[in-house]
Amino acid sequence: MDDTTDGVLAEVGPRLRAVRQRRGVTLADLSVATGISVSTLSRLESGQRRPNLELLLPLARAHGVPLDELVGAPATGDPRIHIRPIKRYGQIILPLSRDAGGLQAFKHIIPATVPQGEPSQRSHEGFEWMYVIKGKLRLMLGELDIILPAGEAAEFDTHTPHWFGRAGDESVEFLSLFGRQGERMHVRASTERA
Repeated sequence: MDDTTDGVLAEVGPRLRAVRQRRGVTLADLSVATGISVSTLSRLESGQRRPNLELLLPLARAHGVPLDELVGAPATGDPRIHIRPIKRYGQIILPLSRDAGGLQAFKHIIPATVPQGEPSQRSHEGFEWMYVIKGKLRLMLGELDIILPAGEAAEFDTHTPHWFGRAGDESVEFLSLFGRQGERMHVRASTERA
């Protein structure tokens, strides 16, 4: 990784694209939310335009992420993640990792008060893993319609049209790991015995 100013700024574009794609937002939608033209957003993401605070602040606000996540600010020595909840479609999403470019960890809470509505499947780049902590999660993957109770996990390629929401009347809480370009979670079990 290049720690020079030019090197750090060169990595901002891919981070911006990763955050936008992870949220499933188009450049046109982001333009409306920020007041920044589609062409400027496209040039920022491709590295053809240098990022500045006037552009990054509204983008951080629209994405619900701290500014340092967009610019890849160096760690300050404190390993704790300072969680800033994101509210979307009635859900509460808690980012549990810092890096916008690699594998991302989230805790999702869908309160019982959120209407279930009609499932609308979407697809995008990436790979996702989910683990249900509390309640029941309904997961639709193409033609599959699955109910995952607490303690169950699922993983899938996000190119497959998918949707998830509450199953039943109670709230649901689950963890998710998301990799933007087909990155899969690798679980390693120790072969050593105590």
